[in-house]
Amino acid sequence: MQYLIPLLFGAVIGFMNGFVISHTTLPPFIVTLSMQIIVRGVSYILTGGQPAQSNNEAFNNMGVGSFLGVPIPVIFVGVAFVILYFIMNRTSFGRHVYATGGNKEAAKYAGVDTRWIQVRVYVMSAVMAALAGVVLAARLYSGQPSVGEGFERDAIAASVLGGTSFNGGIGTLGGTVVGVLIIGVLNNGMNLLKINSYWQFVVKGFVILGAVYVDYLKKKSSMRK
Repeated sequence: MQYLIPLLFGAVIGFMNGFVISHTTLPPFIVTLSMQIIVRGVSYILTGGQPAQSNNEAFNNMGVGSFLGVPIPVIFVGVAFVILYFIMNRTSFGRHVYATGGNKEAAKYAGVDTRWIQVRVYVMSAVMAALAGVVLAARLYSGQPSVGEGFERDAIAASVLGGTSFNGGIGTLGGTVVGVLIIGVLNNGMNLLKINSYWQFVVKGFVILGAVYVDYLKKKSSMRK
């Protein structure tokens, strides 16, 4: 039961983000970035910047264990993918998410409660982030407040590389998985090639910039049609 507490905490954070974004004109990126800084600051305050070791074998197995030869983290990813795929492609909520992302005003006129859709999307996103944090803590046998810094860059790069549009309304789970695999291969490849970590930031920056530019070209081409 205690394993659900981080997911509940993530849901609360997601609800706060979604509520502020859906009821104001504040840029979503600024709202979520600010919340990230606040939560990270609170984690440093609560832990004093020190890692909290875990000796709970059941918890640690969530990150390093396996079931029938399949790593448990992979099982988590697979289950989450199936559930989210069904939600996004087989439910009215999923269609409303795409409609809201593509054209919020048009979705409103079509009778979609865009505010509630946004709130639920941010809650789902935060719960998934919380689950990833739990699995990462289990893999490290500890909760470390500094872990995860910079992960948002990889998340953005993976999403855009997978075909998700910054303008909203376009993107698939399958494409995002492909984007994640590309970023994973890129990270591991640069490490194996012993590329300096500073240069890795430069490479990732160019990757994100290139992906955004491709998204811009695609949007420009669709507008011409």
